[in-house]
Amino acid sequence: MKVAGPSAPSETAPAASRPGLRELKKRRTRDLLLRSALELFTERGYEETTVDDIAEAADVSQRTFFRYFASKEEAAFFVSRLAESHFVDAVRARPPEEAPLDALRGALAESWSTIGEAVERLVPLELHMRFYRVIESTPALLAAHLRRATELEEEIARVVARREGLDLDADPRSRVAVAVFGAVMRVTERIWSARDDASLAALRDLTAAYLDQVAPALTGNWRRTET
Repeated sequence: MKVAGPSAPSETAPAASRPGLRELKKRRTRDLLLRSALELFTERGYEETTVDDIAEAADVSQRTFFRYFASKEEAAFFVSRLAESHFVDAVRARPPEEAPLDALRGALAESWSTIGEAVERLVPLELHMRFYRVIESTPALLAAHLRRATELEEEIARVVARREGLDLDADPRSRVAVAVFGAVMRVTERIWSARDDASLAALRDLTAAYLDQVAPALTGNWRRTET
């Protein structure tokens, strides 16, 4: 949970709004490169896969690969950035009367299905979810993922501060709320990646169960009273 994904053209959309043949060809090439990259990363491993391998699998040249992606890492996280952008947009669209943590959770619940649909326009959802396990087991990818998570938390904190009318640097509450939410997301990602069920539904249910425990864990008395 930054790149906005392409929308599938509607059959009833005005001709002027539909992408031309050149644009459609570029999208198909990009999507083929993405799918080839993720398939190789999940089958061979990220470190064991080269840009040349990806280009060969997609039946294009290395030069063509670099027209679409600056690096192997950019290709690896392209779909994830799309999911992130959907979540940030959902946070911005939440009702202003919602409390910050409620808005974050509501945005997440709302975006589960739209994220899946957006991912499917680029690569199979199952492939995207399997790649998350590669992230957890690959130090270079995990480092990049955590670095981006920190950047994303700051972006979301700014959205929360803006909707609450707060100065982000003067009032720490936006960063604290987002940090708590992000920590839950990170924990559930790690636990989910070690389990047998790699589905989006499994991740969604696990995340919901952990988010249910945020308030009790932070404000409740953990010690059982003797009767």
